[in-house]
Amino acid sequence: MKALVIRGGHLIDPAAGIDAPKDILLKEGRVAEVAAPGKLKVTNGHNGFEADTIDATGLVLAPGLIDIHVHLREPGQGYKETIATGTAAAAAGGFTSVAAMPNTKPVNDSPEITRWMQAPEREAAVRVFPIAAATRGSKGEALNDYAALKSAGAVAITDDGAPILKDGTMREALAAAARVGLSVIQHAEDTRLTQGCSMNLGPASFKLGLRGMPPEAESSLVERDIRLVAELRDARAHLHVAHTSTASAVAAVRQARRNGLRVTCEVAPHHFLLTEEHVGFYNTHAKMNPPLRSAADRDAMIEAILDGVVDAIATDHAPHATHEKEVEFENAPNGITGLETALGLALRWLHKEWKMPLGRVLSLMSAQPAALLGLKNRGTLTAGSFADVVIFDSAAEWVYHASSGKSKSRNTPFEGWTMQGKVRWTISEGRIAYVAGNA
Repeated sequence: MKALVIRGGHLIDPAAGIDAPKDILLKEGRVAEVAAPGKLKVTNGHNGFEADTIDATGLVLAPGLIDIHVHLREPGQGYKETIATGTAAAAAGGFTSVAAMPNTKPVNDSPEITRWMQAPEREAAVRVFPIAAATRGSKGEALNDYAALKSAGAVAITDDGAPILKDGTMREALAAAARVGLSVIQHAEDTRLTQGCSMNLGPASFKLGLRGMPPEAESSLVERDIRLVAELRDARAHLHVAHTSTASAVAAVRQARRNGLRVTCEVAPHHFLLTEEHVGFYNTHAKMNPPLRSAADRDAMIEAILDGVVDAIATDHAPHATHEKEVEFENAPNGITGLETALGLALRWLHKEWKMPLGRVLSLMSAQPAALLGLKNRGTLTAGSFADVVIFDSAAEWVYHASSGKSKSRNTPFEGWTMQGKVRWTISEGRIAYVAGNA
């Protein structure tokens, strides 16, 4: 692999505490050196190594973004997305690592499927880290072999869209995962309270004549899971709450942390930007699970991000084919795409509008997700770490159009939105995974 020199950029590496102009040398898939501008000693030619150069003058260099919650649809649903197309979308959005959920067909509940997802034949543009099913077939009963799954490359366990409802099963999952050093990720939804529901319970659902999901369906399961963590009395036990969307759930996470428990959470851009009102007149591109909530819940997500309770911004990238979304609202599948819009939305709103320091925004999308899943030598650009880099123009404004995206699917509520911060290059383990057309 040819070495790569990045010159002239401003490096923001929150994990390393760097916010300064730097040049970077990438060699053999790793960061070889970070130096002050003009101080890199690069020897091209007969006795040295061959190196290409990227001129990043006026641009921000940062650790490649890490999304800990994506749906790549393979195996089994390649008409929606493939690992190749999903990771191409990730690279276009500045992501160099994605953690893929197990609700595939068949469910990823085995070392064989876990390895299949990582095989070179999948043609992934960036690194894929499978998250395996917590129970066989994600049916909430018998636990899978977590040690075998971890050996095959799984970085966490979850039943995601099929939450673990039985106290005993969840207790066993937390204990078994703790023994092998894996996190348990819970899609917090008491499905006994949400059957037949297609949006949030509130004035909008009443107006549209749709059955609504009460916020307690989320918060009650979060509170139950936190209680189980406390009862375990095992410092290794790690509960991570996926796509947190209600004020009461995030309040429970905040209190658990104060009590010294290892409980973390993520929030998706659509839950800190949109509300149930965006469903409008049965817009299926605004249908997801958890659903878009009240303005008060949305504001609570913003507050939790700004005050540090939220550990990661994750997209919950959930592509669906056009014909699947062009049906009655109640019959449409849940989910939207998100990999190509997350950075642009975070910079436009968290950074520009709500004045969150750029380093903190990037930490929520790189260093902190890496720490959550124990991804060593990622989320930072210190010497020896993986050569995962995003280079972007933090000042550039652009308008998102799904038709020009890399994903196979177009199901987004952010069509036509103005974004901030244009990705120019994405480099995954030393290889250029994405170059903007005018870079």
